[in-house]
Amino acid sequence: QWQEIMGMNPAHFRKGANYPIEQVSLEDVQLFIAELNRRSGKNYRLPTEAEWEYACRADDAGRYCGGDTADAVAWSWENSGKSTHPVGKKQANGFGLHDMSGNVWEWCADWYASDYYSVSPVNNPTGPSSGSYRVIRGGGWDYIPGFVRSAFRYGSLPDYRSFILGFRLALPVQAGSL
Repeated sequence: QWQEIMGMNPAHFRKGANYPIEQVSLEDVQLFIAELNRRSGKNYRLPTEAEWEYACRADDAGRYCGGDTADAVAWSWENSGKSTHPVGKKQANGFGLHDMSGNVWEWCADWYASDYYSVSPVNNPTGPSSGSYRVIRGGGWDYIPGFVRSAFRYGSLPDYRSFILGFRLALPVQAGSL
């Protein structure tokens, strides 16, 4: 999809079309989203951190996005062979979503503050109003299982690109469309 919309593939691992895109900064992702929305007439966006975590946990209290063992649901340092893997090869979570733990970190819309959840609203927090770093979630293939847990959060500069950093999109449901 990235190749079709952007006309190129910046990924370090170019093994096939079913691999997660990586090597994209938040700025790159915003350009992709704008073009995707222009072409599709829809309103795709990055999820907020709270939306990302809700989708990850899928009403499950497991340590990882979809279970209690990293190996079942995540590509991490212990099982990745030092590379990304095709999406959907690990067990899905309760919402049917794959690869929310491991494979690649995923950009979120929120600014990052390490102490944000100690002062945030309980319902639908949207992150600090400004900052230097943006939230990334999920962990990557080159991290130990503890860093691909559903609760682990980190921040990155918006212009950062890495072979462990990609994204996932949200598409808000329009009222009356269900």
